[in-house]
Amino acid sequence: MRMIRFAWLFLLLFFLLVFSLTAFATEDKIYPSLWDANDAVLQKNLENIIKQQGLWKVVRNKHLALVLVDISNLKQPKLAELNGNQMIYAASLPKVAILLAAFVEIERGNLKESAELYEHLTKMIRYSSNQSASYILSLVGGERVLEIIQDPEFALYDRQHNGGLWVGKAYAKGTAFHRDPMYNLSHGATAIQVARFYYLLETQQLLNKKNSLRMKQILGKPGINHKFVKGLQAIPGVKIYRKSGSWKNFHADSALVEYKKYQYILIGLSDSSTGGHWLTTLAKPIHELITGDRIIVK
Repeated sequence: MRMIRFAWLFLLLFFLLVFSLTAFATEDKIYPSLWDANDAVLQKNLENIIKQQGLWKVVRNKHLALVLVDISNLKQPKLAELNGNQMIYAASLPKVAILLAAFVEIERGNLKESAELYEHLTKMIRYSSNQSASYILSLVGGERVLEIIQDPEFALYDRQHNGGLWVGKAYAKGTAFHRDPMYNLSHGATAIQVARFYYLLETQQLLNKKNSLRMKQILGKPGINHKFVKGLQAIPGVKIYRKSGSWKNFHADSALVEYKKYQYILIGLSDSSTGGHWLTTLAKPIHELITGDRIIVK
């Protein structure tokens, strides 16, 4: 009788262990990878918008890269991309990598929090201060920033995916300390990797909850009214968390947009002098596509 009870107890403990491991594995994979999130309908809709705006030739000639991710359901992201894996000089947009590295070091106890630090982080993101960016870069260390963004935990620069976010030079006069090994860029990005940055932030896969909210807060309240911000400013109730970049003929913008029950990520990179205008004009029709104000393809 004791042996039977022992056997039942053993089986019960075994099944509880299996259930716990299964639940843990499911929780660990609760948010899918954006690399596997391509959506055919959203892709067709985005392509239609590009054609309607007369930008299909621009995309075909690789002067414009776009990534759109509908994350209204965080567990079921839908992604569309045009030249999404193309590495492009992104000017100040890769300052988000410095922001992430600073918070990683704060979280790991390697960087001391202070009002001055947060002031510099805010100026770097909202107003794109080169002085603040260079200061934070010096605190964290340039090579340490690159180490963090290449860490397999984040993989925001990954040779298997044609690169990604890269900061190999201070935002000041002088030479680069470490150029991108694939394309020799000092400040580069691919649109998909920037989209991954926002998705990982929103799903708290970059940092703990406290620091995720702090980092998102710094990305909010954009201080420069151009590109996506300018294109969406007339729509009441829109919240934008964003970092842009411009230098000579290079124009980049990235945004996590919230509106009513909708949430989406929009990334644009261009190597054309008119790229900033393209990003402004694309913002509204893409917003309408996500929110359903206008149906492009049924």
